[in-house]
Amino acid sequence: MKRDFYITPKPSRIMKMLWNVAGADEYILERATYSDQIKYMCLGGIVLATGVMAGIAGGYAFYTIFEPKGSALDSSFHPVTAFCSLLFGCFWGLMIFNIDRFIVTSTGKGDGTEEITWTEFKGAIPRIIMGAVIAMTISKPVEIRMFKTEIDTALHEEQLKLQKDYEVRTRANFDGRIKLIDDELNKMETGREEFVEKINKATLELTNQLQGRAGAPAGDGKLSDALRGIKSNLEDQLNSFDNSNKSRYEELTTEKKKIIKEMDVELSKNKLVANGLDGLLERIKLAHEIAGFWISLFITLLFLTIELTPIFFKLMLVKTPYDYMEENIKELMKAEEGIYIQHNYYQDKQGLERDLVTHMNVEKMIHEKLELLNVQKRLTKHALSKYEEKITNRINENPDDFIKIDSSAN
Repeated sequence: MKRDFYITPKPSRIMKMLWNVAGADEYILERATYSDQIKYMCLGGIVLATGVMAGIAGGYAFYTIFEPKGSALDSSFHPVTAFCSLLFGCFWGLMIFNIDRFIVTSTGKGDGTEEITWTEFKGAIPRIIMGAVIAMTISKPVEIRMFKTEIDTALHEEQLKLQKDYEVRTRANFDGRIKLIDDELNKMETGREEFVEKINKATLELTNQLQGRAGAPAGDGKLSDALRGIKSNLEDQLNSFDNSNKSRYEELTTEKKKIIKEMDVELSKNKLVANGLDGLLERIKLAHEIAGFWISLFITLLFLTIELTPIFFKLMLVKTPYDYMEENIKELMKAEEGIYIQHNYYQDKQGLERDLVTHMNVEKMIHEKLELLNVQKRLTKHALSKYEEKITNRINENPDDFIKIDSSAN
């Protein structure tokens, strides 16, 4: 728009795009001052930057949650998960961008002064809360990415501890069952060893007797036969013991092998269990431990500032030509549509002052409809009156045409 006293700079395409992001009116800004143009361009830039950061943070969080779990120090890249994270990041960024855009455009300009009054702040509280929630959801994924190296090292140590603890607990769970079997097997072995020891002793006595080392004359006699009988009887007892415990021994041995096999299977899962510790929640907890309270708070406050700046920025805006031109256009549109507002016209039951909104076009249409209805009523009444007069004249001229007398009644 050309003026003698001021020429509004021609905006670039990028500036117009950022205006639309901020929810500003391009038609008015093209006719406003350069400061107004820059103001809403910066506002749109903040909203756009927030959406981009939300997309990046959301995509990274998605990748961290759904990537194949492994050692924290593994840095393998998973294309499928990365592609899905890219799609989710775009969706998440667009959603946050749309919410931020709605929050900014729905936030009023307050009373048009730089001071933020309590009434203005109270009205902005719901938007501030929504903005704070969005800021925290953005800051946490960014925080764990900033300290990724330290987190991976600490997380690997936690995984090793969990792996060792899991192995100890698993062995303790199976050692009790194995001990019961070993006790019974040891009892059988002890009983058998007693028979074997007695047989060995009888064999030694028989050998000594045959060789003359037992104090008696050497040779094969009655004493040797008695010793052979004792040895044979002990061997029979050992065979009987083995036969009676054979099935139980095999059963216990099989059960022990089965338990050991189950234990080996469970122990082989220790890495899988430890790798399951590599999740988003664990990384956030470690990020808080590594960064400390103040650094973590600083990062969160940084994103809170970025997210909430447009809201407070709009509350602190001083009215400029853009605002007055916008109000003027709104009033012109209301006038064009026949909308008349009388501010603080009446008080409601709670004593609050309310505006009286008059829709002139609506009232005009209703008035036209009512008048048309009244005209139709009068015309109908006049038509009925004329019709009655016409029929009355016909009756006066020939009443017999309207009265029929039954001749059979006479």
